Amino acid sequence: MTEKNSSSRPVGYARVSTYGQTLDAQLEQLKAAGCARIYREKATGARADRKELQKMLRQLVAGDVVTVTRIDRLARSTFDLFAVVKQIADAGARFRSLAEPWADTGTSTGRLMLAVLGGLADVERDLIRTRTAEGRSRAMARGQHMGRPPALTPQQQEEARQRRADGATLKELARSYNVSAATISRLR
Repeated sequence: MTEKNSSSRPVGYARVSTYGQTLDAQLEQLKAAGCARIYREKATGARADRKELQKMLRQLVAGDVVTVTRIDRLARSTFDLFAVVKQIADAGARFRSLAEPWADTGTSTGRLMLAVLGGLADVERDLIRTRTAEGRSRAMARGQHMGRPPALTPQQQEEARQRRADGATLKELARSYNVSAATISRLR
């Protein structure tokens, strides 16, 4: 059984990934679902700084029902979806997807699915952390340098060390190699 709030206010969120795509179909579906206010965005779902999504989340009030045409319009990963839906729930609002009826936090099934998503998000985060650590270990075993490339070539480093030993100042050396004095001071 669906729990309805008598003061529920459908709030739509529509997003397309590229500027070549159009929001028209999503807007039509969201209007048909009763959304008077629709936040529109043309940005990849992988971006964490989607301005309209953040604006919508800040303006949510208890009783709002965040509505999307499909859950992939809201998030790209299970972890991201769980985080966004949790923010919606923390604001006292509901979340629902028009294409996925199970994704409605106003139902007991929807709340169960949110709990499952939370568990999946934890597993996904652990898998990413494990894969990243394994990749880093393999790269280091191959002798691959990790991190940013050095600002100076090995020859420049040796030359700077020699010039420093001969009395050149950090500032002079930094200026001549177009690097910071801190870069020169780290050479041993």
